Amino acid sequence: MKKYLIALLAIFSLSQLAFTPSAFAQTPRVSIPDFADLVERASPAVVNIRTTEKVAVQQAQGGIPGMPEDQAEFFRRFFGVPIPGMPSGPKQAQPNPGKPQEADRGVGSGFIIESNGLILTNAHVVEGATTIYVTLTDKREFKAKLLGMDKRTDVAVVKIEARDLPKLPLGDSSRVRVGEWVLAIGSPFGLENTVTAGIVSAKSRDTGDYLPFIQTDVAVNPGNSGGPLLNTAGQVIGINSQIFSRSGGYMGISFAIPIDEAMRVADQLRTNGKMTRGRIGVALGEMTKEVAESLGLGKPRGAYVRNVEPGGPAAAGGIEAGDVILSFNGRDISKSTDLPRVVGETKPGSSVPVQVWRKGGTRDLTVTVIDAESTSTANKKSETPAANSNGANTLGVAVSELSDAKKKDLNIKGGVEVTGLGDGPLAKAGIRPGDVIIRVADADITSVKQFEALVKGLDAYKAVPVFIRRADSTLVVPVRPK
Repeated sequence: MKKYLIALLAIFSLSQLAFTPSAFAQTPRVSIPDFADLVERASPAVVNIRTTEKVAVQQAQGGIPGMPEDQAEFFRRFFGVPIPGMPSGPKQAQPNPGKPQEADRGVGSGFIIESNGLILTNAHVVEGATTIYVTLTDKREFKAKLLGMDKRTDVAVVKIEARDLPKLPLGDSSRVRVGEWVLAIGSPFGLENTVTAGIVSAKSRDTGDYLPFIQTDVAVNPGNSGGPLLNTAGQVIGINSQIFSRSGGYMGISFAIPIDEAMRVADQLRTNGKMTRGRIGVALGEMTKEVAESLGLGKPRGAYVRNVEPGGPAAAGGIEAGDVILSFNGRDISKSTDLPRVVGETKPGSSVPVQVWRKGGTRDLTVTVIDAESTSTANKKSETPAANSNGANTLGVAVSELSDAKKKDLNIKGGVEVTGLGDGPLAKAGIRPGDVIIRVADADITSVKQFEALVKGLDAYKAVPVFIRRADSTLVVPVRPK
């Protein structure tokens, strides 16, 4: 019996030791922050934005002088008595444009970034507005002046005539961490100064050409647009801009414009009234795993150039359709959506180094960036290619020579046109008659004879990239002859 008691005491002692607080000393405690003080400090700098627009009011002619139209219609319908001045017979309604009247257009949010009344919001909140009204938390209302807006980034700057206003400190959106607590203040459905909280769900979420959004699970609804996304230090790290929704309301996913990106745009808007961006004149395509492997890149990276604008900066710098841009102005390009942002941030007129992947190796080029507002047009003519039909080859296509006029029209140096399709790999890949094969692997196509000889020498079981010109786009199709 004594032995059993000793054993039980030993087990009890071990269990006590195993569950002592020291056993969990290394596990960090996670506490939910108290946002009350933060909200109290930040709320006065968050504003409600109401917009109106002028609308023409349609009026009907043929009414009774001195009598409102609704009363005249009452007498017509229910008494049937002729009223002096009222035409006999049924009333003929004829549209008569009345004096334009101010009508409510929408409600959004914004926040003060300078105490002299400079306010940041979304472009879609103020776009098309005749008048912009800004209401502060102390119920003062001001008419605001639109200093500028940029629809591509959805950023707008407005100004009210006021002084000594509370303002929000700006944070560093590049230091935002996934999982950190954030909160939003705004006017969802017109309910002013509503606070919601959540965490950062993801960073650099691609939903637009120029914006790597911050994704959160903070409740954001119509009316929250333009309001601040704050970290626990009370700093603005983003502008609430979009939601993912199938119902029009919040469904657990919201997106904010990183404040670093927004301020880069805002600085130009307040100075110039518009956003100036660089461009190089390329159209980009998706870089898939299959395309990357067939080009010898190993893994998908870089921006695949689907088309090059004739006479544009990229063409002048030596960039060709089918190239993969790996770096631009010293910045690595990991995916196609990175390039428009990097180019857009580059000052027009700058000559920058560009590294491209072409035919199994890298090439260093120099491209001069131009203003994004500049456009170039090319005279495009339609011409029937000279017939030169050939039997289908191991790729399953019949091809013909291209005329010089066709090459000029497509802005290419060579190639052969697909005139027929058999039951081969190119047909299965979606190639159709009229497409032009301009390159196979690392070899540019110059004639039908050269193309046929090249195809015969292909490894039947190895994927090879075939470059196809279709209208003004270049496609890369990885295929295996067998």
